[in-house]
Amino acid sequence: MTFHDAALKPDQAVNRRKQERTRLSTIRRRLLRWYHRSGRDLPWRRTREPYRVLISEVMLQQTQVSRVLTQYPRWLKRFPAITVLARARRSTVIRAWRGMGYNARAVRLHGLAKAVVRNHNGRLPRHTAALQHLPGIGRYTAHAVACFAFGQSVAVVDTNVRRVLSRLFPRETKRKDIWAVASGILPKQRAYDWNQVLFDLGSTVCTARTPQCTVCSLEAHCPSAHNVAVRVLQSKREPMRPPLADIPNRIYRGRVVEALRDAPRGSLSAQRLGKLVKPDYTRRNQMWFLQLLRSLERDGLVTLSNGSAHLTVSLAR
Repeated sequence: MTFHDAALKPDQAVNRRKQERTRLSTIRRRLLRWYHRSGRDLPWRRTREPYRVLISEVMLQQTQVSRVLTQYPRWLKRFPAITVLARARRSTVIRAWRGMGYNARAVRLHGLAKAVVRNHNGRLPRHTAALQHLPGIGRYTAHAVACFAFGQSVAVVDTNVRRVLSRLFPRETKRKDIWAVASGILPKQRAYDWNQVLFDLGSTVCTARTPQCTVCSLEAHCPSAHNVAVRVLQSKREPMRPPLADIPNRIYRGRVVEALRDAPRGSLSAQRLGKLVKPDYTRRNQMWFLQLLRSLERDGLVTLSNGSAHLTVSLAR
């Protein structure tokens, strides 16, 4: 990978490119050697089955690895194949997602399974463009499935990878799109290992708040080494902002779904549900709560029905 600097003379530019290639080669060699020694043993790394890879990638979005380690085998036991997931009721899928948070992911996953069965004979497409045409799959998930399940030589950029590359290549990432930088440094023959090592480095060593530069195999090759830690320590001296006066709506949304999971018949009156999720619930909260319920209905998580006396809320069928 070369980054041309127009301000340099031709011979200086050639030397710069040689230095960059040498540095990149060293970074690749050191990181891949570290991954061979210290890479995490995770169950989804022991399979190339596309459905299992997809489930792990969706679960790992906005959820800690420790929680996914518990839920991943449970999910696969309940829905061992994409065809089984597609046949399940939506309410069953939402209940099975318990403990993972961001319940809309379960709804999107269910819709994706139905689309794959309906349009692709129950088989996930191999390539990123086709994967991104599926409902609920964005650029990251499409690239992850293409690489980790089908062996495609494509870059995979999540929050950890973005942070690692921004620290290793600050000059380049300021000038170019992060996906372009990631693709440019990708070793085509070892794309799977390279993407996984960037995940592990960002999760365990090059962390957001307390990067462990002294134990990093790239300490001598990273222009951000030790500088990040100093900035973090300085920011801690700043006064903390006061806590929020109320709880964010996403927390109440999660409470609604959780209460419906536990409801004996899978449904509750809106009045009863409001008091369960917000102990100080009063009539003044009714309009806010109705708007919250309608947003959940739009996202396919709940169903609202008007009875003779009150509004009833149930998990989406």
